[in-house]
Amino acid sequence: MLTQLDHLPDGILDCPATELHRYLEGPTLVHLEGRRSQPLFVSILLHGNETTGLFAIQDLLKQYTQQTLPRSLSIFFGNISAAREGLRRLDDQPDYNRIWPGSSHQDCPETQMMQEVVEIMAARSVFASIDIHNNTGLNPHYACINRLDQTFIQLATLFSRTVVYFIRPKGVQALAFADICPAVILECGKPDQAFGAQHAHSFLNACLHLSEIPQHAVAEHDVDLFHTVAQVKIPDDTSFSFSDPAVDILFDDDLDRYNFQELPAGSSWGVAKDKHNPDLVTKDEHGLDATDQYFCIEKGRLTLKKTIMPSMLTLDEHVIRQDCLCYLMERMGLDKIDAKHYRASSNK
Repeated sequence: MLTQLDHLPDGILDCPATELHRYLEGPTLVHLEGRRSQPLFVSILLHGNETTGLFAIQDLLKQYTQQTLPRSLSIFFGNISAAREGLRRLDDQPDYNRIWPGSSHQDCPETQMMQEVVEIMAARSVFASIDIHNNTGLNPHYACINRLDQTFIQLATLFSRTVVYFIRPKGVQALAFADICPAVILECGKPDQAFGAQHAHSFLNACLHLSEIPQHAVAEHDVDLFHTVAQVKIPDDTSFSFSDPAVDILFDDDLDRYNFQELPAGSSWGVAKDKHNPDLVTKDEHGLDATDQYFCIEKGRLTLKKTIMPSMLTLDEHVIRQDCLCYLMERMGLDKIDAKHYRASSNK
């Protein structure tokens, strides 16, 4: 499934995501040479409707049309067919950010392709990995990491002082690359916001100019670190809406305002038809059911049982069905970060 190129096709720097299929047959890994040989790896469009990464790469490479890149750059263009339709993924496709090595989708062709990408980049002694995403709800720009390591934190805070650590869901790109190099995920707000592409562009340019990633400890006042402790999904047989009262759960129509807000116990998220049991599936970072730890029904309303901070709440019902309702986070102290400097497994 994978195409590799050592150049960008003419016209691609001015092409919208919906037209990429005219230049790329499918998932494509492009290698561009720079002054420093260890490449920066950037994945974009793992979700076809998250276009900020494409705009950031286009702006970045236009900057270097008449000069050599400071560092070699490898770009993975992900779900081209979903991008053509402006969708996260097509109905007959797996999620391109849930099928990397370590996922439960071991037998699908897409997982084999992602394994190939990782192996190719490991052979090229990849410098760092950046995976660029958007979200559909009201969220700040933030970075995600999957290892509590100083180099990961340093790379993440180059993008934002807000950093989220998680180890679940499995099969995400950053988890796969964390075994071979420092890896971060950029969450750049909604895809229609120009500042997201500008922010990602500035970050990528800064990474290209790094001779190495700083290894000293990040100062406590330079980072707000959060730990994702649970993922919240809605079962397929549970109906929900933000406007229609004839459903099992009628969520508040401005629910996404709660993103990155520390909500006290007793906070209500909506009206529940079942007067006793929350019709949600909440799993902790080990995959165990934790619904009763976080939610209950009080006076007919879906209510939090403990203080928690949600992220990625969205009002897009299709996205909720394809992915999840949200994640739940807690603040984390810097004392949890590994004081040892990161070394790729091949160098240990």
